[in-house]
Amino acid sequence: MQVPNSSGTAAPKLKAPPGACDCHMHLYDGARFPPPRPQARMQDGATVADYRLFQQRIGTSRVVVVQPAAYGTDNAVTLDALAQLGGAARGIAVVHPDVAETELRAMDTAGICGIRFTQFDPRTAATTIDMVEPLAKRVEPLGWHVQIHLRSDQIVDAADMLQRLPGTVVFDHLGRLSPQAGTNDPAFAIIRRMLDRGRTWMKLSGAYMFGAGPRYTEAAAIARAYMAAAPERMVWGSDWPHPTEAEKPDDAVLFDLLSEWAPDAAAQQRILVDNPARLYGF
Repeated sequence: MQVPNSSGTAAPKLKAPPGACDCHMHLYDGARFPPPRPQARMQDGATVADYRLFQQRIGTSRVVVVQPAAYGTDNAVTLDALAQLGGAARGIAVVHPDVAETELRAMDTAGICGIRFTQFDPRTAATTIDMVEPLAKRVEPLGWHVQIHLRSDQIVDAADMLQRLPGTVVFDHLGRLSPQAGTNDPAFAIIRRMLDRGRTWMKLSGAYMFGAGPRYTEAAAIARAYMAAAPERMVWGSDWPHPTEAEKPDDAVLFDLLSEWAPDAAAQQRILVDNPARLYGF
């Protein structure tokens, strides 16, 4: 099956268990929701209808929709996607400190369960590092978590703040460690300390950000190290429609990486079904 923003057509070799969740993807709908920040990697062919083709190919049935950079703090496209996808979907919003309490509660009702801070690329960042802690304190009473997408050097610089955040913290894309340093990156030790405290989770996603496929060996070593530390707090994400990539990867190949990273069927069930159900409230 041909899916927009994905190369290849074959189904993955790994059969997704019932209730498998894609915990990190983005939706775009320029026709219905013109983006306020189109320079921030706007994607075509990435509507809810397009994503349903992805689900048919890969076999996942639950999804976490992450607000894309192109829409800044205008979460309308993400909220609309949640309405279309229903109870099998949750959302991650992007907000500023001036967000009204009524808006947060309305988003909570709509299926939002966390807020994201992505300063990895300053050119497309909709938030700043000084917003993280005050907003984390505001959303913690709602039971929301804070999702972090920073470069490894940014994680090191913000280590004290990150380690005192209230509630649950979720790191994107294997913590964006330096591919050259891998688990020797100073950020890995910080993330490990946070994992050991029991309130931090890791997304096993973005393997192509660490090196070339199809084996993605640099990402594999990092993923296995995190899984050894906290298998009960690992989740998987596709990162479809891969907004950082000009040449789109094969999503079946990316999904099959779990067969190498977690070859045990019980571990796959935990990463794809059980852990997401606990983190996102499915």
